[in-house]
Amino acid sequence: MTIMRGQSDPLDDFSRRAVGVDDVVKTVYVAGSGPAVVLMPEMPGISPDVARFARWVRDAGFSVYLPSLFGVDGAHPLAEARETVVRRACVSAEFRAFAGGGTSPVVAWLRGLARLAHAERGGPGVGAVGLCFTGNFALTMALEPAVIAPVVNHPSLPLDDPGGLEISDEDAAAVAERVAREGLKVLAYRFDNDRWCTGQRFAAYRALLGDAFDGRVLKAETANPNPPPFFRDVVGCAHSVVTAHLVDQDGHPTMQARDEIIAFLAERLGTWAE
Repeated sequence: MTIMRGQSDPLDDFSRRAVGVDDVVKTVYVAGSGPAVVLMPEMPGISPDVARFARWVRDAGFSVYLPSLFGVDGAHPLAEARETVVRRACVSAEFRAFAGGGTSPVVAWLRGLARLAHAERGGPGVGAVGLCFTGNFALTMALEPAVIAPVVNHPSLPLDDPGGLEISDEDAAAVAERVAREGLKVLAYRFDNDRWCTGQRFAAYRALLGDAFDGRVLKAETANPNPPPFFRDVVGCAHSVVTAHLVDQDGHPTMQARDEIIAFLAERLGTWAE
């Protein structure tokens, strides 16, 4: 499906489901077949670029579970979303956007979604891909045993601590212990001048996870110079490696990052096409 730049995405090639976990119901868009991958949206929501990445994962032989966590599903990201979406999420009880808050409560719901996806799709486990505001959720989801392929893309939380991690001390220790015990790998991406996901943050991941953390850094000049208005006017720097700042050209560094993520998921999860 091709969505023209500036248009909304109807998401009509996904099944729209109401999924309940611990009496909390959220909309989840599901597509594909094969091992499950939970793909969490970036701010300001399930944009056409997020949906495009979901389709690429689906077409590679996976079942994609794309939960609606904030914003208007399918909307083109406009600068006005800063007031209507970002500020609301920052004060929401589900998200702990600032330092000292520990693990965001929404992650418990996402772990439940991973359990459900694994039960429905089978295979060795589930992939978890976080983007921006949800970037670190992919790591804390690894406290769910079904999650065996976490991908942390340009994690922006906590917003007020460039070297901090959005995770409680207890959860951090538990994740590090599981990574060491089971040999999990954590794949991560950022641009080198990203002020929302800094080198300090990647250093904190490395300190927690050691060599299990594979943090890859792209040059800022490789980013799409014409992202949607929200990313141009609000984000204000190269940030979203495989969505808003991706350049859809064969061999481009951002497309290579996309291919590396899909290869990582295939290595960990396999695909039904094998």
